[in-house]
Amino acid sequence: MKLNKNIYSVLSFTIVVLSLIIAVNAIFSGSVFTAGESTADTAMDSRINPNFSEKALLTNGIELTTDEPTEPAKKETKPKDKKDEEKSKESTTKEPETTKEQATTADISATNADEKQERFYATAIPVETPASYEEQWNAGYLVAIDNPDKTYECAKVTLTDEDRDLLERLCYGEFGSGGFIGAALIAQCVKDAMCFDGYPTVESVIKGCHYDGSTEKGTSTACKQAVSYIFDQNKEAVQHRMMYMYNPKIVYSSFHESQNYILTYQDVRFFDRWGY
Repeated sequence: MKLNKNIYSVLSFTIVVLSLIIAVNAIFSGSVFTAGESTADTAMDSRINPNFSEKALLTNGIELTTDEPTEPAKKETKPKDKKDEEKSKESTTKEPETTKEQATTADISATNADEKQERFYATAIPVETPASYEEQWNAGYLVAIDNPDKTYECAKVTLTDEDRDLLERLCYGEFGSGGFIGAALIAQCVKDAMCFDGYPTVESVIKGCHYDGSTEKGTSTACKQAVSYIFDQNKEAVQHRMMYMYNPKIVYSSFHESQNYILTYQDVRFFDRWGY
């Protein structure tokens, strides 16, 4: 009888230990989210307009994922004469003058990986009424968001051939890995800057908004299609103005995270600024 009690005690203790182990594994094996992230951010596929799913896009000749970039057009260069070569040598060997860098509203506050700083990731402001994804899809938006702005409207912008070429290359340089959707998000940011801040050209947007994506790598079919969708068809990727974006896996920006967070696509976070 005493032996049975001992066996019962051992079994009970073993069951408790196993239960604790299972509970701990369940906690740490699940998805871990940092501040500002949510299951909605990671389940972006469920937000993409069904009419723009990978299968639907391919049917219409649009590539959701990036393809090999097409080479940028090479400009003709005239051979330099000896005087030009001498001037060129002088300019490259001369010590550059130091200039004070101008502060901008879009200044990035970067932190190195080895710096210990608490990182704050903004979240979308909750809306009183749950947003209808289907309503956004029916209106032609590529990605449904939880905080749409139903008052958002951007006038149509007509691109010159030069602007179109530059924007297609910018979309690839900024977010080529994002394919059609990623390029459309970048294109909308550029169009919103032209609509709401009055930039007259793509080049002026690049300089004024401090875009640093390379425009020397060429572009892709997906980027060309995205630029056409946003500008020629006068569509938007999301139902909200977007003015800023950055990738926190490359550099953390406290400035961006202080703005009005809209969505995350892949690793890139998009924001509107507060007020107009």
